[in-house]
Formats: sequence, C-alpha cells, structure tokens
Amino acid sequence: MFHRRYYTRAGEISKKKIRVGELMKKLQAVEFFLLDLDGTIYLGNELVAGAQRFLRVLKECNKKTIFLTNNSSKNRYSYRDKLQKLGIEVSPEQIFTSGEATVLYLNREKPGAKVFLLGTPLLGEEFRNAGFELIDQGTPDYVILGFDTTLTYEKLWKACDYIRDGAAYIATHPDLNCPVGEGRYMPDAGAMIKFIEASTGKTPLVIGKPNLHMIDSLCSKYEFERDKAAVVGDRLYTDIQLGINAGMITVLVLSGETTVEQYRSSKVKASYVYPSVQELAKEIK
Repeated sequence: MFHRRYYTRAGEISKKKIRVGELMKKLQAVEFFLLDLDGTIYLGNELVAGAQRFLRVLKECNKKTIFLTNNSSKNRYSYRDKLQKLGIEVSPEQIFTSGEATVLYLNREKPGAKVFLLGTPLLGEEFRNAGFELIDQGTPDYVILGFDTTLTYEKLWKACDYIRDGAAYIATHPDLNCPVGEGRYMPDAGAMIKFIEASTGKTPLVIGKPNLHMIDSLCSKYEFERDKAAVVGDRLYTDIQLGINAGMITVLVLSGETTVEQYRSSKVKASYVYPSVQELAKEIK
C-alpha cells in the first residue's frame, strides 16, 4: 500500500511523516506520466496554477508525458491548439482522447462499420478519417455516444430507437460533468448515458477511463511499461480508478471535480493526493 498524503485544502496539510524519502523516490522513479486535462492542467480556459512549471519539471527530468482525456468533444489537434493558446507547447502525438480510443477499438472489432454518432463535428471527422460510415437514416451497426455539445432531442430520440432495435451501443466515456472553472460544471456524456438508460433500459460498453479498453488502445499506439507509469487526474471514478485497474501509481489532484470531503468518504483511494500539480512538481524534482 502506498503512503497517502492528504491535503485538507491548498496550503494546509495533514500528513504522516513515514519513510517520506522512500515515497518521494517512488514518484521520482515514474518514467511515464498519463495526465488528465480538464480539472488537472486547466479549468475552462485558464491554466491551473503551477501547471506550466509542473510540465517543465517533467521535461527537465526526462519524463515522458501523454495527455489522456476522456473529453471526446474535441480531437487531438484541437487540444493541441488549446494548449498552445494557454502557453503549453505540445505535439498532437502526445494527446490521446477517449474518442480516438473508441475509433481504435471499433477498428479492431468492425472496420468500416455504419455508425450513428452522438458527437461533435470534430469527433465525426475522426470516425470518417478512420473509414467509418456515419449515417443518419437506415440501420447502423453501432450507436456511438460521445460528449456531444451539439446534442438535440431529435438525436437522442433516434439513438434510443436504434438501440431498442438492436444496434450495438458504445460510449466514449462515463464522466457525468465537465468542470469549467469557478466551481461550475457542464453535463457530460455520463449524464447523456443516464437519459438513454432511462428511456431504453440499456447501458453502453464504455471505452474511456476507467476502463481498460482505454489502456489497451493506448498500449496499441504507445509503448510503455505499466509498472513505471502514473495516472494523474482530478476524478476518482475515472482517472484514479483507471490507474487502479491498470496496476499503476495514481495521483489525485483536488483542482477539479473531487473535493476533500468526497475523497474522504470514497472507497476509491489514490496513491498520492495533492491540491494541484503545482505541489506534485515539488516532489518529482
């Protein structure tokens, strides 16, 4: 069991000083950091305090980084552009979304399948570029539910009909809310999953965090050893649970969705807990 460092709030720490040097060594030994974006590196259009320094420290320490996000409303190029506007230089190859993971999964299962997509134009472009046929009428092989910020009632209605008629049903990720800063959230794909379940009684196969489909797709694209990797994120039921499922070190940051109170009452426990990546940086270097 890893030592857990508990922060009651930023600037106020309650901790057990047991083998701290050994614990820091464990963090410093991590070679591959899988970093969440929303709530971890930024909130809405603002960087989390210390995020730039944290990423600079990882680079100085020769750590490999992949930005691993469940948000499928954008593709890796869109995320690259957003990060650059926030002052973070990153290659598209360093960004991996649940949308891309879903495309890779579906390509293994049924290349060129007919898909009814609940998703943004950017997600649709990703499926088309991979050779899938997006249809609005007829009989789809799959209903794919992403974080659709262009969602309409008509889309939901059609999706429910197709699912009742037997189309395979997949969701890119299960997040209920997406943090947008100042303690506010927008409903995410998980909320849409609940809507469809209430109407059809059906639940989807979920590809994104915390499911190992995400790691399997990641491993098919990048090469890394799981026991030398760490997952850093702000959600217990996606980021931290993914790391637990994959046997990785987990780092919870309290800069996004999870509060101290929620963490204390949760059965899901991280290897380490910090107010934000700003404090995490101090123990890596």
